[in-house]
Amino acid sequence: MIDIVVVLRAEDAVLDFLSVLTDDGGGETRVILADRAETLILGAGVSAPERLALIASHVGPVTDGIASPGPGVLAALLRQAAAGRPCRIWTHSPADNRRSRGRLGRDTALARAAATEDADLARAALRHAVGFSPYLQILSDLDRPLGRAHIAAKLDFVNGSCGHLLAEADPEFVVQTPRVPAVERFFDTDPDQRERLFALLASLDDEAASVVDPWEFGSSPYEARRLDATAAWVRERCAGAGSGGTLVEVGACEGALTHRLAAAGFTVRATEPNAVFRPRLTAALAGTDGVTVDGADLAELAKEDAPRATAHLLIEMLYYGQDLALLDELATDLVFVALEPDALASRVRPWLERSATWRADEEIVLVPPQLETVCAGRAYLSKRGSVGLLLRRTNG
Repeated sequence: MIDIVVVLRAEDAVLDFLSVLTDDGGGETRVILADRAETLILGAGVSAPERLALIASHVGPVTDGIASPGPGVLAALLRQAAAGRPCRIWTHSPADNRRSRGRLGRDTALARAAATEDADLARAALRHAVGFSPYLQILSDLDRPLGRAHIAAKLDFVNGSCGHLLAEADPEFVVQTPRVPAVERFFDTDPDQRERLFALLASLDDEAASVVDPWEFGSSPYEARRLDATAAWVRERCAGAGSGGTLVEVGACEGALTHRLAAAGFTVRATEPNAVFRPRLTAALAGTDGVTVDGADLAELAKEDAPRATAHLLIEMLYYGQDLALLDELATDLVFVALEPDALASRVRPWLERSATWRADEEIVLVPPQLETVCAGRAYLSKRGSVGLLLRRTNG
């Protein structure tokens, strides 16, 4: 049995997998350096200091283009490293907040699954390191506390070979205290959980759409309360518009809020610029009276010469760096904004204080923060709460 450790860069092998490299079993270990598509062979008779010295010789500067080589290349590297022998595979978490590592963790799992012609490799146990996870608490299946000797070896490795990374500006590659764990934690997962963890940490990236309902609007009690409260808020403030009122929902995702608005009797134009989400939105709302779907984003809506709408809804979508000046050009006198409190304070309030076009008519806590499990209980996180701000045009 050999251990195959798949990491993005050489230092990752020591920072997250030292316990694997120095396992008392003393077996052979092979380390795949994905950024170089290169494999280091650590023989069964090679001592721990010699193993760390070999890895240290491959620690390099941060350069452009450091990324996973993809499942195809990784499958070939895994086949070479395993050489037809039984093996265990260790790699990064698909939920590592450093997207480069998260993608490699996912790609390694896809590469193993594709190795159908190699029975030993296809059924090899695969474990992900919890690694750097500032937003998620992941339930681990194997914890390895490091003793003083291992911690000393890890710190010596960092100080002796990664000094330039302690001062690195790029958050993907800087080495800081939380990235040098004293307890190395690992977890097993199934393909669905793995994809959901990867999509969840994509956050604002298009890869968030790699699974259906990545934010679990359809199954999360917190999200159900948030959506219900948002729909009730809009319904109460637009009372009287009823079936004659048109709402423009910007960034409707897969239609979780749209369904609630349509059920309240509103005519809804649901816009979704993401080309992966939009077909799901269209399918989810097929046959729903009073709902149309298109791909307009905020900038396109601001340019349109469209009939005035009862309101535009910007619900949990102003995280993408949009120019808030675009709101001045929307064909409406009411805009509903909902964001987590910190984003509202940092993004919207300074703009609103300078605006001569909009004033705040109301501020409401739609749902307070809450801790909640995600990805079928594999992890939990803090949902940050949602605050609604109703904007009314002052010169309309």
